[in-house]
Order: sequence, then C-alpha cells, then structure tokens
Amino acid sequence: MAGQIEARLKEKGIELPAVSKPQGSYVPYIISGNLVFLSGQLPMADGEIKVKGKLGQDVSLEEGQKAARLCGLNLIAQVREACGGDLDRVKRVVKLGGFVNATPDYTDQPKVVNGCSDLMAEVFGDRGQHARAAVGVGSLPLNVAVEIEGIFEIE
Repeated sequence: MAGQIEARLKEKGIELPAVSKPQGSYVPYIISGNLVFLSGQLPMADGEIKVKGKLGQDVSLEEGQKAARLCGLNLIAQVREACGGDLDRVKRVVKLGGFVNATPDYTDQPKVVNGCSDLMAEVFGDRGQHARAAVGVGSLPLNVAVEIEGIFEIE
C-alpha cells in the first residue's frame, strides 16, 4: 500500500524539513544500483543550524541526541527526494555514519547517534535496523554538534 511511511510520519507527528542545499562542492545523494548514498546531513531546520558546539563542553547529551535526530530527519527528507517522493521505496536503512563534535575525553558518541538510529526504527520499523559507526571528531563544518551520513537500499 503506497504511502505507509508517510502515514506513519503523520501519525507520529513527525514533519520532515525541506531538503537543504549542499554546503560545498558535492551533491546531496548518489544512486548506484539499488543503493542511495546520502551525503552527511547537519542538524538544520528552516535553513539554519539548530545545534552548534562540542559534546562534553557546551552541548549536553540530550541536546546532542536532538541534533542527531534532526540529522536523521534530514536524511529521510533527502532519501524521499531520491525516491521521487515515495518513502515506501525504502527497503532498508543499510548503514549510518555518525560524527560527533566532541572534546578529546568524550566517550558517549554512540548514545548521541542513537538519536538518529532510534528515529530510523521509529519511522521504518524493522527496515530501519542498520549497521553504524559513531565517532568523535575534533571539529565539524559550521561548528555543528553532529553530522550523519547514510546508505539506504531502495526498490
């Protein structure tokens, strides 16, 4: 039945942001075969960064998780664009790569990126279960707290 994922989004009160334009010399996604490779998404909404700074310094775990969720919403918006507006074409969230702007001693990167991973399961159910990396980095573009890239399998 077409529109199941859109219906789930509506039922859960989840609104996807407008797709953002690349911040550099790249494209937001590439389709190769039945895989969509999504460029890293930032915690943006309404054209502006919502969470800036470092985890372990000026961003709390909860704020980091919200940033990761927002990155996930942007990933879903981009994959919807790649699928011509039909999220039911998503067969599986294959892999997420999470980058957390953190102090050198910060070790809760996996908990931060769970903000995105939990969203994928909430939206796609079993199809949202994925492999993942969650790493800490010394800085990220525009001083964002989190950046997440993804690979999705589509029909």
